[in-house]
Amino acid sequence: MAAHPPDVLVVGGGVIGLAAGYRLAQRGASVLVIDPGGDRGASWAAAGMLAPVTEAAFGEDELTRLNLAAVPAFRRLAGELDRAGRPVGLRTEGTLAVAFNADDRAALDRLTDFRTGLGLHTERLSGSAARELEPYLAAGVRGGVLAADDLSVDNRRYLAALRAAAGDAGVGFLAAEVSALLAEPDGRVTGVRTATGDELRAGTVVLCGGAATGALLPVPVQPVKGQIVRLAVPDRLRAAGPVLTRTVRGIVRGGEVYLVPRAGGEVVVGATSEQQGHDVGVTAGGVYELLRNAYELLPISSEFAFVEARAGSRPGTPDNGPILGRVADGLVLATGHYRNGILLSALTADAVAALVAGEPVAAVWQPFGPDRFAGSRAAPAVPA
Repeated sequence: MAAHPPDVLVVGGGVIGLAAGYRLAQRGASVLVIDPGGDRGASWAAAGMLAPVTEAAFGEDELTRLNLAAVPAFRRLAGELDRAGRPVGLRTEGTLAVAFNADDRAALDRLTDFRTGLGLHTERLSGSAARELEPYLAAGVRGGVLAADDLSVDNRRYLAALRAAAGDAGVGFLAAEVSALLAEPDGRVTGVRTATGDELRAGTVVLCGGAATGALLPVPVQPVKGQIVRLAVPDRLRAAGPVLTRTVRGIVRGGEVYLVPRAGGEVVVGATSEQQGHDVGVTAGGVYELLRNAYELLPISSEFAFVEARAGSRPGTPDNGPILGRVADGLVLATGHYRNGILLSALTADAVAALVAGEPVAAVWQPFGPDRFAGSRAAPAVPA
């Protein structure tokens, strides 16, 4: 740790905190990222979809615009990492959304009409046309929609690349759990206290605590548990060519599942959405649901090797949008990214760097300030 207090303490070492620390260091700030470490965070358990089109949902027009703005920012950051010899596994083949029965097809059609109305580019396909793109899809697929502008990334390679790039830029790391923010009587934040009682000072604290943010600040961020399964395509199947060439999302008798291919032959199947507090235990029911729906969508998946089951807590908010802004003198908040943390990481990092420097952020962030929730008070208490 540096002998002098850093300019910025970043609380949280997921993709949001690492990207923010990296951008701040590039601007010349001395930065310390504090995180307890381990692999139980949402970033580690993510599937890595960057899906502004197929994540667009009714009533979330502003969030969709934010997600669309995030794509070029992510591409720029991924390009930087690639040029530095740290490829992140970015895939640009798009997403194929498919439906099984008439009700599923009607639901997909309604979503597609909505997305088209927002100006998003999609291509409707018959069931046979969908199977031409992905020949291993189940014969029962009734139709599909291709969203060519969606992307995906290997989340764990991205995490590792961000951490290495941040370290090269001068960012320091401390494995510790933050238990409280330190504030003066006038509300100015001056640092943090760790679970072991150590007090660390800085000019600015950037709180990127994900689902744990609510333990440090009274903001409406709640953990939403998501379980995923990782499978590996056997070499004998890969010898005939890729089993999947793009992300496939399915509506299967009203339920949803997605399969995200990796370059090395792995397929990530996700994800459940459960209100279970901070529990991140893998359950038999969750794994069964994922494997069952994967089989319905891609029957050959029953021949894949089981690699891993994992769960993490996504930071959810009442309107599913992130929370970003300066909430007190010396405190910047960047949390609540829910299902879009990886997609929004680069755009968030740019905004955090601007906020710390006292500069305005892009207008697309305006609807996502911390003061939009009635009754919430995003201000730290003065510790005893």
